[in-house]
Amino acid sequence: MRLRRPSAPPAASTQGDRPTRPSNRTMDYLRSVQKRLPSAEQLPTLKSLQHMSLRDASEKLPQRLAFFRKRIRIRGNSKFSVPLYLVLLFPVLVLIIILLLFVRHPNSPGGRLIPAGAPPSIRKINEKHDKVFVTGCLDPKVQQDAPRANAAFVVLARNKELDGVVESLKSVERHFNRWFHYPYVFLNDGDFNSTFKETILNYTSSPVEFGKIPPEHWGYPDWVDTNVAKEAIRKQGDAAIMYGGMESYHHMCRFYSGFFYKHELLQKYDWYWRVEPEIKYFCDITYDPFVHMARANKTYGFTIAVKELKETVPNIFRYASAFKRTHNLTSQGLWEMFVEPKEGFNQDGSPKKDALKPEDLPKDDPKYAAEKQKPMPEDILKGQPGAGTLPDIDPEAMDGDVYNMCHYWSNFEIAKLDFFRSQEYEDFFNMMDRSGGFWTERWGDAPIHSLAAGALLAPSDIHYFRDFGYRHTTIQHCPANAPARQLPREPYLERTTLDEKARREEDEYWAKWDTEKENGVGCRCRCDTDVVDVEGKEGSCIPEWVEIAGGFVTPAGRD
Repeated sequence: MRLRRPSAPPAASTQGDRPTRPSNRTMDYLRSVQKRLPSAEQLPTLKSLQHMSLRDASEKLPQRLAFFRKRIRIRGNSKFSVPLYLVLLFPVLVLIIILLLFVRHPNSPGGRLIPAGAPPSIRKINEKHDKVFVTGCLDPKVQQDAPRANAAFVVLARNKELDGVVESLKSVERHFNRWFHYPYVFLNDGDFNSTFKETILNYTSSPVEFGKIPPEHWGYPDWVDTNVAKEAIRKQGDAAIMYGGMESYHHMCRFYSGFFYKHELLQKYDWYWRVEPEIKYFCDITYDPFVHMARANKTYGFTIAVKELKETVPNIFRYASAFKRTHNLTSQGLWEMFVEPKEGFNQDGSPKKDALKPEDLPKDDPKYAAEKQKPMPEDILKGQPGAGTLPDIDPEAMDGDVYNMCHYWSNFEIAKLDFFRSQEYEDFFNMMDRSGGFWTERWGDAPIHSLAAGALLAPSDIHYFRDFGYRHTTIQHCPANAPARQLPREPYLERTTLDEKARREEDEYWAKWDTEKENGVGCRCRCDTDVVDVEGKEGSCIPEWVEIAGGFVTPAGRD
């Protein structure tokens, strides 16, 4: 009997020690792919393709890629054909473009995939003294039966300004008064003709009154030397001071400074909203600003604050400051908006964090706190030149204050008429009027109203209508729309436009409002894009307002 040798055990796997050789089938597949791909020698070079047409270049492709060179007819009987690779490439390009547009669109959820970058461009203002009454939109229909304020629009215009007045009226009606129906008071230093009156009545269903300004409210007062005043106006014209040579402009500024609120047609009203010819609103105002002003105990509201031209008011601050001093008035915090901040202090009068205290200064510095340590004039003369000298005196300063030329742009203002009717304001106006500055200089009603407010009011009495989009001439403020606070818009087909197509196109324009933005406050705003918003523009006084109102809000608190 023969014994069989036991079979050897299976060999241990060596996969962990060295890579396993690919199977024959895999190697055959790789060789077949390699044969299909063109070699480097077969590919055309850039130099060889430089002077070739697209057709010739496609014919140079290796035979292995000849399939993509096959031409496809667009239609069965068409003579026009394109290479297959273009047919395949076109939908890929379209898909890429669609994806890019989707991701980059501001309303697209795909935009959330893009990492957050810089902080929002619109900064929130501290609400210590003032805040936006309504962020975004309300439903005006809900407020139809709500009580109205005793208020009116006031429009100063002449017959020749009819087109500009109609432009303003259409804007006010479209964006606000079609819901609230406040009355209008039109004033003129002459008589309104029938064409003006009939046209105005066609553009509003609200009550309208037309009044004539009495002679004692317009023109030269009897205590003014008319020849001297007219000569001063001529000199301003020769000096090319803006509107300085226009006699009627001087009359208008004086009227709006101290007389408009005395007109008999305004005696029955408590509030007024000023409207100028050729102005434009950009946002729907879906709440009653008069009611909100009264509810918040506000006195004066503005939407634009800018710097005045220095040559128009060279001496106005001297008289305003003198009024404040002679009446022993202490600033309530608003005066600081209109003066240059003192060294070491913020606009609101608070000391800067990094400012040196007087006691920390050298003893030979005039600002040194201890009076007995300050050098006397004779000591200064005996000392080294430049050591311990007295501070320079600013020729523009009054009681240590220098006017920064800021003022509320009064062609838009919503205000309580009792402020202008008060004895304090009357005294202020009379002092300014008697100085002769309305003739010898070109004082506007805007700095008069502003400096009076600075002397008599507090920051909490003022409201910044940041949510109002408004433009006059080339100066514009227009807010961004509030996120998640927009409501559907009811169409408004302006009835005086006879062309039906034009009516619908105008309404469709306003139906496409701007994109919402973080910290936006507007309602269905569509801003003009041909000018820069004044809020962030050089010459704006919004930074001064923000400073005295409490500063901008940051994640860490106030700036």
